[in-house]
Amino acid sequence: MTGLNVLLIKELREQWRTLRLPIVAIIFLVVGLISPVLAKYTPEIIEHAGGNIQITVPVPTMNDAIDQFIKNLGQVGPFAAILLAMGIVAREREHGTAAFVLSKPASRVAFLGAKFAALVATLSVGVLAAGIAAYAYTTILFDPPRVVGFIACCLLLLLGIAVFVALTLLASTAIGSTLPAAGVGLGAYIVMAIISAVPRLGQFTPLGLGDPARALALGHSAPHLWTSLFASLIWIAAALVFSWLSFRRQEFGS
Repeated sequence: MTGLNVLLIKELREQWRTLRLPIVAIIFLVVGLISPVLAKYTPEIIEHAGGNIQITVPVPTMNDAIDQFIKNLGQVGPFAAILLAMGIVAREREHGTAAFVLSKPASRVAFLGAKFAALVATLSVGVLAAGIAAYAYTTILFDPPRVVGFIACCLLLLLGIAVFVALTLLASTAIGSTLPAAGVGLGAYIVMAIISAVPRLGQFTPLGLGDPARALALGHSAPHLWTSLFASLIWIAAALVFSWLSFRRQEFGS
């Protein structure tokens, strides 16, 4: 993959200069901070909102904090991935940057690979920020989760987010327009969410990683871990391959 290192450094610098990386880190940090807080105080809010009506709410535990974290990051993460990836190729085609880059000694595989890797790196920083914040506040408000299990939980959630990066990158490459690419990415998320609710099918979607992620964070045996893991890797590989097949047929003026 000729030029991958140079292009990757370029993309990472672009993520920083355009403030995408710090903004993602801040948003994910907030998600990590508020998740245990919501788990802790939502029952009290519900009880007070009930007024004279007696409402019995179970005492929140560390399990609730983990559930809230996985739920919040599982929603914010894919949308962040879609927003970041929707114009990653389309914008460069529209502005003529892609033609300039490809006129240099850089392969098309390296061009797409650098963009995918840079986006995943940006989102990795976000997940790291969210994970540290969530772990710290969960420890303060409840009990400390198992460190190794919680790290594994975050990695699985990151993998699920990476699937939507790859799918939206495919749309941005094939369609060549930012908003339609975002629509495809959002449509993919909706379809995945519907499929994930179907018994025995959900484990083959990136959203199916939530169950094994939760189990690992709580120190339990993870259901369908390897199935969901390999399914997500296949989603990513297929999306990247189809992105390359589409990109290599496209002509760019020098």
